[in-house]
Amino acid sequence: MPFVDIRLAGTATREQKAAIVADVTQSLVERLGKPAAAVQINITELSTENYGAGGQLIADRAPAPSHREDANVAVTPQ
Repeated sequence: MPFVDIRLAGTATREQKAAIVADVTQSLVERLGKPAAAVQINITELSTENYGAGGQLIADRAPAPSHREDANVAVTPQ
């Protein structure tokens, strides 16, 4: 029985979590040949005030740029 533990920094909507569960389940069904009913998935939402990386709380980091802003950034090969 596959068991998947997913931890998210922050929160996700019920719809987003349902989609994640469906996608991960389908992937394990296809890749491992397991029945969907055997796939167990646990999603834990971590408060960004309780999670840190690089010596800083995630809550204190500047927000990541949106995809739209990323599309406008030119990348120059070095």
